[in-house]
Amino acid sequence: MGSNNAPLAFSYTLLLLLLLLLGFASSNLDKDRAECADQLVGLATCLPYVGGDAKTPTLDCCTGIKQVLEKSKKCLCVLIKDRDDPNLGLKINATLALALPSACHAPSNISECVSLLHLSPNSTEAKIFEGHSNSTKGSSTTTVASGSHFYSCL
Repeated sequence: MGSNNAPLAFSYTLLLLLLLLLGFASSNLDKDRAECADQLVGLATCLPYVGGDAKTPTLDCCTGIKQVLEKSKKCLCVLIKDRDDPNLGLKINATLALALPSACHAPSNISECVSLLHLSPNSTEAKIFEGHSNSTKGSSTTTVASGSHFYSCL
C-alpha cells in the first residue's frame, strides 16, 4: 500500500475495529463478532471496493480476504450480515461484498454462510447469501488494483 493511503487505511482499520467491538443483540452473533474482530481489521483496505468507491479491490484487499477465508469463512459472513447495522457507520454494498472472494480469486462458497451463522433458511438474511450463490456461478477475470498499477488475477 502506498504511503499516501496509509493514514486513510489506518483510519478505516481503527474505525472497523472499534465498530466491530460494539455490543450487539444476539449472543451467538456476539461470539462470532468477537472471534472475527481481529481478522476483519485485515479487510480495511477492502472498504473502498465494497463501498462502491473503487472499481476493483486492491492487491492488499485480496491478500486480506484470502487470509480471512483461510482462518474462518464465518468472518466474511459476519461482515456481510452486519452490513446494514447503523452502529457500524460503514457503507457496504452487499453485492460487492458477496462478490469479493470471486473478484480476488479466493474460493469461497458464500451459501455456507447460512449454516455458519445459524440463520433460518427462510429468513431474509439467508436469502441474501443463497441468492448470491445462485447468481455467481462461473468464473471471470478480475483486475486488481495496487497503488497506481493494475494486476490481472487469473
